[in-house]
Amino acid sequence: MILVIGWRITADTMDKCMMNIPTIIEAEKLLNEAETQNPGAWIGHSKITAFCAKAIAERCDNLNADTAYVFALLHDIGRREGVTDMRHIIDGYHFMTSLGYDDCARICLTHSFPYKDINSYNGKNDCTAKETEFIKTFIENTEYNDYDRLIQLCDALALPDGATYIEKRLVDVVIRRGFNDLTIPKWKTFLDLKDYFDKKAGTDIYQLI
Repeated sequence: MILVIGWRITADTMDKCMMNIPTIIEAEKLLNEAETQNPGAWIGHSKITAFCAKAIAERCDNLNADTAYVFALLHDIGRREGVTDMRHIIDGYHFMTSLGYDDCARICLTHSFPYKDINSYNGKNDCTAKETEFIKTFIENTEYNDYDRLIQLCDALALPDGATYIEKRLVDVVIRRGFNDLTIPKWKTFLDLKDYFDKKAGTDIYQLI
């Protein structure tokens, strides 16, 4: 398990332990098993997120496309526990750490917070006070690397039935989950991520997905 209190999780630390993930076959098996427990649109969303992440990572020198695919495929794996809101990220974290995949566990938490403020989450906080504090501390003490950023971006590009423009996806989330005081800063962060990966990929990422 990753301990976050008292030190910072840096991008270099993450890169050194990047192989701590399941294979593609194992990841797809985990998602298929999760679908039998809690079928829903989140399965299609996860697959499209993975498609987008792989396509973009293939154009980025510092990213491995298969690693990006696995991270994206399992970013919402906490939804295997049932219909929940913010709770899915902590459930995903605990499930992945129980399997020894701490790097995937990290993505389960970071994917929901491109804007580093737990109050920016669009939806209901159905976590306990202790869990909320853990998430808050983890996010504040984690230095995002390009895998974190990529999955955050691709999460915002993926509808259950295909990739979409980021603006459309952001509006879709607000319609379903609500708007708060940090929604606009969070939207700006997503748009900055789009610009960042356009430059890294050397093309408009919409041309890739």
